[in-house]
Order: sequence, then structure tokens, then C-alpha cells
Amino acid sequence: QVQLVESGGGLVQAGGSLRLSCAASGRTFSMFDMGWFRQAPGKEREFVAAIRWSGSSALVADPVKGRFTISRDNAKNTVYLQMNSLKPEDTAVYYCARKMTPFSGGVLTSTEYAYWGQGTQVTVSS
Repeated sequence: QVQLVESGGGLVQAGGSLRLSCAASGRTFSMFDMGWFRQAPGKEREFVAAIRWSGSSALVADPVKGRFTISRDNAKNTVYLQMNSLKPEDTAVYYCARKMTPFSGGVLTSTEYAYWGQGTQVTVSS
């Protein structure tokens, strides 16, 4: 079983920044695209960002475009989400996820991912 552990969440005022980290187990981390999703109270889990297995390209959802940046360090088996200019509507539990298949496939829907972390809470106050 692949294990993913998120960290870096917390309480921040609107306009502030946080950097989330996701540490992954296993020797095949660099073979898989990675994604970040979030889930607010009473809402469905939504796509936030994804990054290609090699780190060569990334995709960011419209609500966070220009504010969030996804990156990865394959040598450390870690993926990051840099969150700037945070807004109250960004408040959610943020989840790291690994794709079901290596080197290919879509990234926008949760059904494309096989493994999920426990989540880390991000709360943005106004």
C-alpha cells in the first residue's frame, strides 16, 4: 500500500501564504503524476492542481490559478503546493493523491487516482 502524508496546513489570514507538502512512500514515485484536491464542509472534493510525473508540466484549477503553484522533488518523494494570496473560500481539507496508472492518463477527476493522504486542514480567516 502506498502511503501519502500531507503537512503544512494551518490557520492564516486572508492574503497570507502556506506551503503544503506531501511525502510519499515507495520507489516508483517518479513514475506517477500527482494531484492536490480539496474538500470544504458540505462540499464535494474538487480538483486543485496536478503535476506530470517528471515535473515537466502542471495544471492548476481556475479558482486558484495565479495564486497556487504545484511542484515536486522526485529525489525526496515529495510534492508541494505553494498557496499565496489565500482567500476565505480556500478553506478546506487539502488532500494529496497519486495517479492509478504511471506515465499517462487524466488528472482532473478523483477516479483517476488510486492513493490518497489523510488530508491537512487549511483555514483562511477574513
